Amino acid sequence: MHYQEYTPSTTLAPYIKCFWILESDDPGPHERERVFPDGSIEWIFHYGDQFYKYTADDQAILQSRSFFHGQLKRWFELQATGRIGVFGVRFHPAGLHPFVDFDISTITDDTIDSINIWPDAAERIHNEMLTATTEQRLAFVESFLLERLEQRKVDQTVMKCVDAIIRDSGAVSIEALADELNTGRRALERRFLSAVGLTPKLLARIVRFNKALQLISDNDFSSFTSVAHEGGFYDQAHFIRDFKDLTGLNPRKYFAENLDLVRFFNL
Repeated sequence: MHYQEYTPSTTLAPYIKCFWILESDDPGPHERERVFPDGSIEWIFHYGDQFYKYTADDQAILQSRSFFHGQLKRWFELQATGRIGVFGVRFHPAGLHPFVDFDISTITDDTIDSINIWPDAAERIHNEMLTATTEQRLAFVESFLLERLEQRKVDQTVMKCVDAIIRDSGAVSIEALADELNTGRRALERRFLSAVGLTPKLLARIVRFNKALQLISDNDFSSFTSVAHEGGFYDQAHFIRDFKDLTGLNPRKYFAENLDLVRFFNL
């Protein structure tokens, strides 16, 4: 598979981490792959064959051509149905909020079709994004999002909290952050849920987990105890518990899996 990232414009960079494509001409059959939480929201376009997403009770749901996937609280599985062609917009944790008119927590662990967000632009999105070149898709999505950016919706307190959580790799005190930002913890959580889709504590947990995942990928550790220490966990048991909750695997099982999507999206 070919995976490539593209940098957004300066105006969009505070809200969008990257644009990306994933492509493969292999018609399959394809294995199911796990996707882990990473604190991001994705806007997805399938210009190749669509993917199945598997529900908690193992039911396969065919994904739409164009949709948003909200924040993840735990892993799920995807399976390509044929040749892969995906264009994605990866938003920073609070990045989608200034472009839409709904509470971001309403799509956590869920998806919403693009047509349900921008019904007046659905045909335009379909025509421009699903039958174009990568360069044309990049130009269109930049222009489209710039048209819809409402900076008055940006919650600076939430943005500062997100920045602090990422800066410290999730090893932060939410109480101390709330005090530093001159707000109460409960008020911060309400605003955070609306703009990010997760509580500050859960985002910190996910960011901390992804730091540990990167350490494992880089083989930058001598034992899982050292991963726990370097990753900001209380101890090895805390690290293993969080790892299992977010991935469905223990760390040793993770090493045995061939997880292409994790390599592309989490690392």
